[in-house]
Amino acid sequence: MHNKNIKRETKINDLLDIMASLRDPNTGCEWHLQQDFSSIAAYTVEEAYEVLEAIEQKNMPALRDELGDLLFQVVYHSKLAEEQNDFCFDDVVEAVCNKMTRRHSHVFDSSVENRKLAANAWELNKRSENKSSVQQSALSGVDSKQPAIRQAYKIQKKASAVGFDWDNLKDVVDKLDEEIAELKVEINQNNQLRIAEELGDVLFSCINLARHLKVNPESCLRQTNQRFSRRFEYIEQQLQQSGLSMEESSLADLDKLWDEAKTISLSLRSKNQ
Repeated sequence: MHNKNIKRETKINDLLDIMASLRDPNTGCEWHLQQDFSSIAAYTVEEAYEVLEAIEQKNMPALRDELGDLLFQVVYHSKLAEEQNDFCFDDVVEAVCNKMTRRHSHVFDSSVENRKLAANAWELNKRSENKSSVQQSALSGVDSKQPAIRQAYKIQKKASAVGFDWDNLKDVVDKLDEEIAELKVEINQNNQLRIAEELGDVLFSCINLARHLKVNPESCLRQTNQRFSRRFEYIEQQLQQSGLSMEESSLADLDKLWDEAKTISLSLRSKNQ
């Protein structure tokens, strides 16, 4: 049988060699030589979002290219760390291999017989890695610098793993209704500080509902953003054809065009299903 590992090793070495050439202090690229962890970080986040966009568009050629760009970011940070004698790319690979096998003990450890625990094995094994003399919170390890939607989702998953969660969907929906009612009270009282707090609770409850419905809140919000943009652009196009501007149109006329855009969108969706 052909050993694909040989080809993989050769290709990754090619990428590592390219990175080394770019950072060569004598013959490297001037721009790349000026970069550090902080300056590259924004590009890393950007590449991750471009991977997400390719997935949402189901564009496989684009996904292949964007994954390559994201991999380059991993190689880049690894090279920067290697230059200051912290770690190298091989250390990164070894660390993630060890972590994946350790956290998936229900897959890689033949002594783990109870497969019913598989769903919670990740969180249980992850928490065991962080045990120390000081008792840590079940929420330890949730990065506070990640996007708020993702942070809320991970907080809720970790709380759920230790049993702090609603038992059924109805309770989740009721909690959302409760938070909306509390927000309405603060809006009526025009309490700006409390409005912000209650709106945060509503958003947190919406993310919790998405989790219970097994819907990715980031993805569904991005899809809503795209739908809104398409329908808004339809309104702009129709107004332009009529020689009108948005400012000159009444809200009733704009709402009518919005409904037209929505009808067209739903019709196209049903045809594609």
